[in-house]
Amino acid sequence: MDPNTMTPERKKIILDCDPGHDDAVALLLAHGNPDIELLAVTTVVGNQTLEKVTRNALSVGTIAGITGVPFAAGCARPLVRTIETAPSIHGETGMDGPAQPASTIELDPRHAVDLIIETIMAHEPGTVTLVPTGGLTNIALAARKEPRIVERVKEVVLMGGGYHVGNWSAVAEFNIIIDPEAAHIVFNEKWPVVMVGLDLTHQALATPDVVEKIAAVGTNPAQFVMELMEFFTKTYKDAQGFDYPPVHDPCAVAYVIDPTVMTTRKVPVDIELQGKLTLGMTVADFRAPAPEDCHTSVAVDLDHEKFWNLVTDALVRIGEPGEPAAAPAADLAAAADLAAATAEAK
Repeated sequence: MDPNTMTPERKKIILDCDPGHDDAVALLLAHGNPDIELLAVTTVVGNQTLEKVTRNALSVGTIAGITGVPFAAGCARPLVRTIETAPSIHGETGMDGPAQPASTIELDPRHAVDLIIETIMAHEPGTVTLVPTGGLTNIALAARKEPRIVERVKEVVLMGGGYHVGNWSAVAEFNIIIDPEAAHIVFNEKWPVVMVGLDLTHQALATPDVVEKIAAVGTNPAQFVMELMEFFTKTYKDAQGFDYPPVHDPCAVAYVIDPTVMTTRKVPVDIELQGKLTLGMTVADFRAPAPEDCHTSVAVDLDHEKFWNLVTDALVRIGEPGEPAAAPAADLAAAADLAAATAEAK
């Protein structure tokens, strides 16, 4: 706490992502929330090729009006395995649906791994949180290249895995299975790891009431999110049978903002690297209480309303980039409801 103002210090994060529709929402949430200090945005192969996801990240940064934050491209392939992308969910561009503007952001010339290391080493120990929302290749290589970052990182809050459910196989989630060796490194380092997996993110559905509240914001970034959700809804229905799409990645950012948005449980977690049917499984051992030195936790239950209020609040605060910042209402959820009701009455 700042002793002069007695207000919480902003939480410093590096967002390592592979945009991706839900990565885009995660970036908007991180930028728009006043309790987050976005130190850097790094990209990694995942939902699409590195070139495509990097272009998408720069486009989202432009839409949001992000300035003064370095964006850097990272690993173009997994540590060991061949590239696997997700066009069935995210389309051929990695972010199909909305039109993307030409970027006004210049890509940082550093490799993402170097930017991650340099940023962590430049800040006080225990102040920087890593938020990976794609494969864990960049994070694993950073830990291997500069082992000192492990003891300096506050925690790693990642979207990936699932202790009871998979999506890319019966038991494995996409971000983990595309580079399980990298995931093995990250989960087995001794930094605190919070796994925000499918068991949690499948509760973060973009239901009609959520979409109405986002529409009521009425800005270009909010319209961009609406178009993302329109495409995402169709692909998740076609590919996985969801009536409403789970918006995974902003859940990890939301946890950093306010850990009460979800419940977590401390449990040992490791990554399956050998099984023919279980490759990439995040194996959580619930057989007994977690040992005192357990450094891994999994997210369990989501406060759906609180989560989506954070997203809506961020969009309101972003406003129209280039114009004066919007003054958020005291109760954003109520304001959004009122705007939606007014629109229906017209």
